[in-house]
Amino acid sequence: MLEHLKEEVYKLHLELPKYGLVVWTSGNVSARDPESGLVVIKPSGIPYEELRPEHHVVVNLQGDIVEGTLKPSSDTTSHLYIYRQREDVNGVVHTHSPYATAFAAVGRPIPVYLTAMGDEFGGPIPCAGFALIGDEEIGQQVVEHIGSSPAVLLKQHGVFTVGATAEAAVKAAVMVEDVARTVWLALQLGQPDEILPEDVAKLHYRYTHVYGQ
Repeated sequence: MLEHLKEEVYKLHLELPKYGLVVWTSGNVSARDPESGLVVIKPSGIPYEELRPEHHVVVNLQGDIVEGTLKPSSDTTSHLYIYRQREDVNGVVHTHSPYATAFAAVGRPIPVYLTAMGDEFGGPIPCAGFALIGDEEIGQQVVEHIGSSPAVLLKQHGVFTVGATAEAAVKAAVMVEDVARTVWLALQLGQPDEILPEDVAKLHYRYTHVYGQ
């Protein structure tokens, strides 16, 4: 079932340690199949080097296991809550990438200090409140605070990103850590100026409508 999507999600999971966004078994990627509405997600507690496409679990939006012999990620209920609330989202990623999570640890959003942030996020990266793992509370925090951004920090926890595809959500997770690292370095030198909202809007429009092929 959904073998192509399992293969895609498997390959996207390998991008997380490649870019230093996760360690050991932390973090997860999920993807929703637009046709069936079913979700493919990482199994809980499996090291990335041991992960295989067939290990991934297929669940419905209510959390019932449709296919798979392993337990799904402990963040599954939060992923599913996001999918139920956001019909435009077909990919969700959770990481504990160090620089972005450092901002999350102190409950601090990341203002638009860089043109790359205007490009990718179209505004600041917000920080949601604190929530425990295991039920929908994290998903509720994500939906409540993410706004139009593809990324949100969770206070004292980590990063959630969303996208129209799982690949887009993984890209956002990579970019969150990249800009968080640069902003942290800049803050060691002094206080950066925020880019004006009208310039952020121009940057984001160019990136989403003009840039690339």
